[in-house]
Amino acid sequence: MNLVELTEKIVKSIVLDSDAVSVKEFETDDENSILIQVMVSEEDMGRVIGKQGRTANAIRTLVQASSALKENKYVKIDIDKF
Repeated sequence: MNLVELTEKIVKSIVLDSDAVSVKEFETDDENSILIQVMVSEEDMGRVIGKQGRTANAIRTLVQASSALKENKYVKIDIDKF
C-alpha cells in the first residue's frame, strides 16, 4: 500500500461522508519529500483535525512512519475542505 492509499484509508475511516474524501499526491521541489493533499467536506473537517490537531498529527505520524519503512521520504500532509 502506498502512502496516498494509506492516508485515504485512514481519513475515510474517520469521516462521515467517505465519498467526499479526495487524496492526491503532488511533487515538491525537494526530491526527498512528498506532499499529500487531503480534501474533505466542511462537516468532516473537525473530525479529521481533532481537538488541538491531535487527529491530524496522528495521521501524519502514521504516514511518516510508513514512509520511513519504505521510501524514507519526508511527508507533508495538507488538510483542506471543499
